[in-house]
Amino acid sequence: MADVLGTELSEEKENEIELKKRQKRPWEEFHRSGKIGITPELPETLGFFDISAVKREQQEVSADPSLTRFICTELTRGYFLEHNEAKYTERRERVYTCMRIPKELEKLMIFGFFLCADAFLYIFTLLPLRVLLALLRLLTLPCCGFSGSRLLQPAQVCDMLKGLILVLCFSLMHYVDYSMMYHLIRGQSVIKLYIIYNMLEVADRLFSSFGQDILDALYWTATEPKERKRDNIGVIPHFFMAVFYVFLHSILIMVQASTLNVAFNSHNKSLLTIMMSNNFVEIKGSVFKKFEKNNLFQMSNSDIKERFTSYVLLIIVCLRNMEQFSWNPDHLWMLFPDVFMVVMSEVAVDIIKHAFITKFNDITADVYSEYRASLAFDLVSSRQKNAYTDYSDSVARRMGFIPLPLAVLLIRVVMSCVKVQGALSYLCVFLFYLGMVTLKVLNSIVLLGKSCVYVKRANMEDKLFERPPTAPSFSAKTDSCPSTSEPQSDAEPPTASPLQEEEADETSDMNHRAPNKDLLEIDRFTICGNRID
Repeated sequence: MADVLGTELSEEKENEIELKKRQKRPWEEFHRSGKIGITPELPETLGFFDISAVKREQQEVSADPSLTRFICTELTRGYFLEHNEAKYTERRERVYTCMRIPKELEKLMIFGFFLCADAFLYIFTLLPLRVLLALLRLLTLPCCGFSGSRLLQPAQVCDMLKGLILVLCFSLMHYVDYSMMYHLIRGQSVIKLYIIYNMLEVADRLFSSFGQDILDALYWTATEPKERKRDNIGVIPHFFMAVFYVFLHSILIMVQASTLNVAFNSHNKSLLTIMMSNNFVEIKGSVFKKFEKNNLFQMSNSDIKERFTSYVLLIIVCLRNMEQFSWNPDHLWMLFPDVFMVVMSEVAVDIIKHAFITKFNDITADVYSEYRASLAFDLVSSRQKNAYTDYSDSVARRMGFIPLPLAVLLIRVVMSCVKVQGALSYLCVFLFYLGMVTLKVLNSIVLLGKSCVYVKRANMEDKLFERPPTAPSFSAKTDSCPSTSEPQSDAEPPTASPLQEEEADETSDMNHRAPNKDLLEIDRFTICGNRID
């Protein structure tokens, strides 16, 4: 009996000794069990194990979990952001990118605005002079003798066609009563005007998408070499199609200007507010879509064109209002707040839209410098001897901005608002024309210098000496899709086999458009429709 009691006492002493060891070194038990990574019993305080807390918890193992323990754990637990350094660095870079977007975007917008202004001023300044030079060549041709295979150079033929289209469309616009259209629109309700304005915006994009095709078809039909087999309907049908298009597009822009004028002259400004809020609806339709660099380039060009067109429409509205108030300068200051609101809403919508598009699609702000270099490349390449298009036409293809309908409408409005009578008035008109020519020349010089700098920074000088891509034959078009690769020089001929080309064409058909397409190949054929994959 004594031996049994002694054995029990020795076992109790050994258990007490082991319990004390566990309380002093609780982590040894986890090393033996292999559960060192799972330590829910060890409270963590800023990343370190608190031994005193372990001792207290060991004493309270048998006790039920309490609210006090939970609150203490929530107050003392910690974490380290540096354990996920890449994630937080990426988030910080996104914030910095959003902060850089307004500056980089406005640089692109300003450069594109002056590109559009240069193409628009060309219609009023240099185009009449070029038409006069072409007419002078035709008149002096019998005296100087005919030499060569062409009466006029292709560029002169295109200038003559543009001049004829302007004159005919301006004559037709005299039969359209602006005042009657204004009062007809003003009699409609606000909701109807809002719907009409949205429909006009969609129609303007569709007209711009198809209009340059009509003009390009006319220019090519008129200048195509005569020795080729004729596969067109002739110059005269194309010419009448172009006149009809420019006339309809001019009427559409006139209705837009009249609707905007009604919004400015409404008493409660409700229509103007609705039209401005329509810009913010554009954010909803664009921000949450997937964008590649090429898609964003298309949208940027479209935004440049829309901003320039809206500025010209505001000028037309101001001219019409100033005419109604006998050119009273006080009324101009009354219009200034509304004009400022429209302009600032356009700028704010563009900044917000591009900031979130770049954020959601992980696009850096440096991409806008690439877009600016691509636009500069168009300007520099159009000044070369081997240029294959006029600069104003390249702007139209790139941005969807066609200056002819807008120029016809502006001439119509200015001629109806400003009465020219007497020799002094004609002298003022001549001086104003000289001022526009001076502005055009200075703008072109500055743009050309800036464009050379941008092209040099982007290392695109070698592409200036590449030949433009040749048009494939009709049979090639039916057999395969157009290639989306860059035009290659003579020193580097394509090496792909016909089987590889067919596979590439099938892949492009499935993807609708190659994602890695060069920015220099993005034109307005996909811009005006705002096609986004």
